[in-house]
Amino acid sequence: MPSARTTRTRRLAVALAASLTASLALLAPAVAAPPDTPSRAAGGPLREVMFVGNNWDGTADVIASGGDFHRVGRVNVVPDKEERLREIYLNPVKLAFFLGVRSGPGEGHDQFVDDMYATPDGTAMVVSRPSFADVVSIDLRTGNVNWRFPVAGYRSDHMAVSPDGTRVAVSASTANTVHVLDIATGRQLGSFKTGDKPHENVFTSDGRLWNMSIGEVTTALDASWLDWTKGDRKITVVDATTFETVRVIDMRSRLDAFGRDDLSDAVRPLVFTPDEKKLYFQVSFLNGFLEYDVDTDRVTRLKALPGSPTTDPDRTTWVNDSRHHGLSISPDGSKLCVAGTMDDYATVVDRATLKQGPLVPTSKPYWATVSGDGKSCVVSESGADRVSAIDFATGERVASVEVGDHPQRVRLARVPADWTSPAAD
Repeated sequence: MPSARTTRTRRLAVALAASLTASLALLAPAVAAPPDTPSRAAGGPLREVMFVGNNWDGTADVIASGGDFHRVGRVNVVPDKEERLREIYLNPVKLAFFLGVRSGPGEGHDQFVDDMYATPDGTAMVVSRPSFADVVSIDLRTGNVNWRFPVAGYRSDHMAVSPDGTRVAVSASTANTVHVLDIATGRQLGSFKTGDKPHENVFTSDGRLWNMSIGEVTTALDASWLDWTKGDRKITVVDATTFETVRVIDMRSRLDAFGRDDLSDAVRPLVFTPDEKKLYFQVSFLNGFLEYDVDTDRVTRLKALPGSPTTDPDRTTWVNDSRHHGLSISPDGSKLCVAGTMDDYATVVDRATLKQGPLVPTSKPYWATVSGDGKSCVVSESGADRVSAIDFATGERVASVEVGDHPQRVRLARVPADWTSPAAD
């Protein structure tokens, strides 16, 4: 039987051959795309919805933000796909990284949408596209690109929007950089350096921006004693106006002081309590989460959640070092919702007691957020191409809706009240 390394090498060779074959067709003259068109000015009423990014499809579904969470429409977030691919295939360095994204974090697929938000006026969707290493604004009426910002390096990742909705932060994961852009124009307002592989970004009400760098998550060096090979992982906190660093948190020393030097210090999804005094965070390889007190700078509690007996114990089979990836908190701060990614469930946890509710079967849930009315936790089921809502009060599933291929990030948004898809689904 061939080794895992040999199998991976063969897969990469097949992917390279297929991509180079496709490039011959793309180098041929193409029909010119329509010119970019600016977003229309806001003027009408808006409705609340949720954006669901279908990472492998290159689409974003727009669904209702509550009730039955029915699908309202769909947006193509790669209308310029042929142009971008042509650029990539003509540049050997870009092509190497493009194929690296496909064979690594993309699990054999291109990553066309990681994160997305609406502009405050509801006229555009701003999207980070990992495989294209950029952020674009898509006009929600026409489906055209308003603006495009290529990030430093070769891959874009998680984003965050400022509390006033006017700025968007995006992680440039191969450049160890976070860019902050004007959400309406795409103009860069500033940037700052982070640890290795910046991932999630969170704006806080005190005018700060938190970035979590997670290090290398696609290597096979996943044994706990090889954790040091994963790179420089830390939380970088900057002033959200000047982008100067105000605090750096090395979670390694905090975990060691808590007595858990066996845990990874790669901080994955996290949520703050409403008063921003505590945060809850997931780390690589852990089926559970931890509590951190912001003022005392200490890890204070750990909640271990059940592992599924069907989960492969081989860490190298877990997606991008994730065991559980997805965390949200109810508006009143009393309940946490956890996406048990590799264990195929989601569950609601009482924050005071850390008692978990029912383990709701879900297929590779990869994100968790809160519904528009605050009553439900909404998780993306990347393994089943659907989104499910779980009631915070009962811990039970209350709705599901089918979406596109490999949904990941889910975000609340506002669009024009009369909005329909810019093109046929």
